[in-house]
Amino acid sequence: MKHKSTVLYILILGLFCFVRAGAQESKALTLNEAIELGIKNSKQLKLSQAKIDEAVAATKQATEARLPDASISGSYLRLTKPTIKLKTGSDSSSFSSPTVSQALYGSANVSLPIYAGSKIKYGIESAKYLEQATRLDAEQDKEAVTLNIIAAYINLYKASVSAKVVEENLEQSRLRDSNFASLERNGLLARNDMLRAQLQTSNFELALVDAQNSIQLATVNMNILLGLPESTKLVPDPASITTSGQLQTIEMYEQSADTGRNDMQALTYRNKAAGAAVKVAKGDYYPSIGLTGGYVAANVPKLLTITNAVTFGVGVKYDIGSLWKTKSKVQQAEARAQQLQINKDMMTDNIHLAINQAYQTYLTDIKKIEVNNKAVIQANENYRISKNKYDNNLLLLTDLLDANVEQLQASLNLEVSKADAALDYYTLQQTAGMLK
Repeated sequence: MKHKSTVLYILILGLFCFVRAGAQESKALTLNEAIELGIKNSKQLKLSQAKIDEAVAATKQATEARLPDASISGSYLRLTKPTIKLKTGSDSSSFSSPTVSQALYGSANVSLPIYAGSKIKYGIESAKYLEQATRLDAEQDKEAVTLNIIAAYINLYKASVSAKVVEENLEQSRLRDSNFASLERNGLLARNDMLRAQLQTSNFELALVDAQNSIQLATVNMNILLGLPESTKLVPDPASITTSGQLQTIEMYEQSADTGRNDMQALTYRNKAAGAAVKVAKGDYYPSIGLTGGYVAANVPKLLTITNAVTFGVGVKYDIGSLWKTKSKVQQAEARAQQLQINKDMMTDNIHLAINQAYQTYLTDIKKIEVNNKAVIQANENYRISKNKYDNNLLLLTDLLDANVEQLQASLNLEVSKADAALDYYTLQQTAGMLK
């Protein structure tokens, strides 16, 4: 009976593990697929689109200032019977007025602006410039999101390849432990040498735990960026992070940034909008002219009826106070325009500095790859020679284990340097406004 219960428990446990394993979806993903999926589900880009919609509405609102204003009003009044006395000279007389108990009144008015000191014209112009700047901001946000996805993808790749290298060395270390255990049992190996080898295996196991933890964190981060379930297991494609672009000169990257970066272009449009805002402020110096028209109807029973009372004409309005109030508004607008121009100059300097830093970092990465390639060859050869010497009792076990660790470290350094070079290349492209 107890045996049957144990079998049933094992079956249930196996079924649970199978269901859980099936629930964790595994997804192979190239870098381009990750970028496409991340852009589609990016909350930042959805926010950018909402800002674009707001800017489009602002432009529409500015354009609608050209349209006529129209209003309709009406009133219904209840009246008491008034007592009216007329006084002429020293005599006074009174008379009874008609009995009026109610009154109706209605009017419709239309006004069309003709001239408002060009404030409407330049207001529309400013709104259009700001709308274009907002669209460019969204494109800049898209590039930033793209680079963020690339960085997360490469981070996941580095964690995966690090775990793979550690796993390979762990398998070799476990195989060596098995051989050493057999030699120790037969009296051909000192016990402390076997323990040293097992200690290194334990260190590899700890390194693997850290690598797997890094994979888990990188996977969760990547899934959040892509809008996927956090439990989705992602398998990065090493071939998709290979950069094939040719490195250009720093001057070409700087020129590309000056003309191709969306944030620089956005600032240019904001400068134009600020210039238009100055003209809007100056518009207060001038009068406003508009066409007006209206219709009035009234009905006071037993007393008065008005119909077909149409009015039309030209209205002129001038605020005399603008002669001494507008100057400060213009100065504020001009100061904002000047600030934007200074910000643009500062941004240009910062971008050029960032390009130089990214350029030198990428060159350093290329040199690191060359050095690490040589280091891997040297470490492999060193381990091969050390193994031969150890097998012939010409080398201590500690030296062999050190050679094994150096071999592992060289392999890790090479893979990490390749991934870092790819990320720094994309960073250089983004800094120069060339990451599309």
